[in-house]
Amino acid sequence: MLAGRSARIAKPERPVGHRAPEREAATSKPVAAGTDCATAFQAIARDCLARMAAQRSGIVAGEVEAVHQMRIAIARLRAAVAFFANATFDAAWPQLKQELAWLHALLGDVRDADVTAALAHRRRYREWAARAGVQDAGERETLHRRVAAGLCSARFRRLMAALSQWVERGPWMTRQGGVALLEPYRRRRLARWHARLVRKGRDLAGMGARRRHRLRLRAKRYRYVLEVLGDICPAKERATLQRLHRPVKRLQQALGDLRDLQRLRHVGAASSGRPPGYRRRKKRLMKAAHAALGDLARSPPSL
Repeated sequence: MLAGRSARIAKPERPVGHRAPEREAATSKPVAAGTDCATAFQAIARDCLARMAAQRSGIVAGEVEAVHQMRIAIARLRAAVAFFANATFDAAWPQLKQELAWLHALLGDVRDADVTAALAHRRRYREWAARAGVQDAGERETLHRRVAAGLCSARFRRLMAALSQWVERGPWMTRQGGVALLEPYRRRRLARWHARLVRKGRDLAGMGARRRHRLRLRAKRYRYVLEVLGDICPAKERATLQRLHRPVKRLQQALGDLRDLQRLRHVGAASSGRPPGYRRRKKRLMKAAHAALGDLARSPPSL
């Protein structure tokens, strides 16, 4: 079974910073002008929960892409909660956040293993990976079974039910921040997130792996907020959000590819040295990340 999985996730070579399409068609509909933040958040959160539920059967069946899509849905939901923090943070959220972190980490272990296996399967790294002992099919099989068991558990069912109840009737709905109008709130919040991301990325060249990882997570959160807002905003405003989305997506992808490359290096036997072309590939990815940051800095929100 794992051989089939490896075949499904092995990808052809791609340009630096480019990944295959990740998103399914949005199920949320544009909200009306004058919508408040609570109504906008509900539309986004319902869509995220629908995406999570839609991937469950695929993950249980061993579909690698379904793991990825559920992780994206979770990340989108958490990004939306953070973006609408003035309305959404309440006494119930910390426990839900903790349970979502459990699920996200469970999916993350197998996702990391799948991505590493896909890299090791590429012609560029195949011989090196075989010498380094990178591909451990038994460990990946165990991780996939663990994820399938988690999604068939009462814990997962309770989490999904609790999230649905929280989105529809949670304590957050009584908070005053929820009645703020979406448009002025969105403009202020996006400008703040954008400025903070650019500021945090100024020292990219001198960052170690941990700081780059935190920058990548910040970029990913900003990217997903732009996407969920694009799903619900009027069509005439999507072009502006897409202009902001392009450079932050490139930044996140370049840093993500770099993280994958470094993980491949570290899972191999120490005696095998670096993967072929490691230094050149790392340099290209850092260059791509710097270019994306520059474009991002030159494209401040004007919403």
